[in-house]
Amino acid sequence: MSDSNKPDQGLTPAQLFDLDQEIQVNANAIVSKTLRKSATLNLTLFAFDAGQGLSGHSSPMDAYVQILSGKMNITIAENNFTLESDQMILMPAEVPHALEAIEPTRMLLTMTPKAGQ
Repeated sequence: MSDSNKPDQGLTPAQLFDLDQEIQVNANAIVSKTLRKSATLNLTLFAFDAGQGLSGHSSPMDAYVQILSGKMNITIAENNFTLESDQMILMPAEVPHALEAIEPTRMLLTMTPKAGQ
């Protein structure tokens, strides 16, 4: 069964989910937890220790990064951004991007189909 034919996975309707309790930063590590995955939406919690990151890559989906706590450098194409708690940025589909935690950081990644699709 292809991913597009699988039923939604993760959160169920009317389920309360406390993001603060669901993921913690581990020393020298990146931790992730999938909250919901379907053909049209991926929600993933991440926790990065300081200095941890994801090297340059791209995705076929638009990716929205929301910082829940901490501080992170994000590079999108040739542009560098520093995001802190309660800030958000769109990493567009098919555009190279990279992330590195400046301090222990928790973030929510929301991936959706490329705009216009």
